[in-house]
Amino acid sequence: MKVMYQFYQWLVVFVFLCFTTITACSTPTKPPTQPEPGVKSLTATEAYELVKKDGKNILFIDVRTQAEVASQKMPTLADGNVPYILKNWNENHTKFDPVVNNDFVPAIEARLKEKGLDKQNTVLLICREGRRSAKAANALAKIGYKNVYSIKNGLADWWAEEEMEE
Repeated sequence: MKVMYQFYQWLVVFVFLCFTTITACSTPTKPPTQPEPGVKSLTATEAYELVKKDGKNILFIDVRTQAEVASQKMPTLADGNVPYILKNWNENHTKFDPVVNNDFVPAIEARLKEKGLDKQNTVLLICREGRRSAKAANALAKIGYKNVYSIKNGLADWWAEEEMEE
C-alpha cells in the first residue's frame, strides 16, 4: 500500500511538471518592436538633451492613449498627445480592442504646421515602453518623414531624466 501511495505522489508531481512545461512553452512571446531601417531611435537622455537644446525646431509627441495620459502625467517638454492606438469597444467580446488611429498622420501634420515645421524637421515620439512609438515612427517614415525618432524604453527612462533635472 505504501509503495502505491508513493507511486501516486510521483505521478502527480510528474503530471504537474509536464503541465507547467507545456504551458510555459506554448505561451507566445512578443519580440520587441524594432524600428525599420531608416527609422532612428534615441535614448531618453539623448532625446531630453535634444529637446532642451533645440525644442523650437522639434515636434515632441506622446503617442499613448488619452486614458493613459489622463492617469499619468505627460512629459513636461512634450508638444502634445496624439494617440497612435485607440481602444474601441467590442460588443461581441465585451472588451476594448486596440486599433490604429486613422487620424494619427493628419494630427501630426497639423501639429507640425502649428509650430511652423514640416516633415523634414525632427519628430520625437514617446510611449510607455517604446513599442508603440516605434510603430508610429515606422508609419511616419513610410510616408516620407526623414527625421523621426522613437524614444527607447519610453517614459520610465524619460521620467528619470526629468527628475535629475529638477
